[in-house]
Amino acid sequence: MAKITVQNTNITIINMDGEDYVSITDLARHKSDDPTAVIGNWMRNRNTIEFLGIWESLYNSDFKPLEFEGFRRQAGLNAFTLSPKKWIETTNAIGLISKSGRYGGTYAHKDIAFKFASWISVEFELYIVKEFQRLKEEEQKTLGWSAKRELSKINYRIHTDAIKQNLIPAEVTKAQARIINT
Repeated sequence: MAKITVQNTNITIINMDGEDYVSITDLARHKSDDPTAVIGNWMRNRNTIEFLGIWESLYNSDFKPLEFEGFRRQAGLNAFTLSPKKWIETTNAIGLISKSGRYGGTYAHKDIAFKFASWISVEFELYIVKEFQRLKEEEQKTLGWSAKRELSKINYRIHTDAIKQNLIPAEVTKAQARIINT
């Protein structure tokens, strides 16, 4: 779990199955003290539903398109409401994660989170993208150092084993011992 700070807002990032998910609950706190209402308003939007549906269609083979169509038809109507949990359960979505308890909140795949950030504010989105890129560059530097260290360790073992097998004879003859001693 990583954290970034953008315009005095702390944002949590988690990694699930090799993919980065950003806390849109934290992003919503930038706009309001009631992040649940902000996320709910965003999810009522027809463009949001279409974006989520297209994203899921691209990346989720278990996505339920018929249920998505039902939400898409209702989106934008005055009485339409949709929570992240209802979206996930009904459509079998993987782009959003709803957690309760400690470290709870709504997390969205980075593609979706950046779209949410742009809905909050274009300026805020730009700062988030830049800070996220900086975080990923730092992680790559750390990974690069660690990978080089592991490769060096493996190479050392290969070299020492090769020396033992090929250069050091099992027994040293008297002639070889004289050469070594001179």
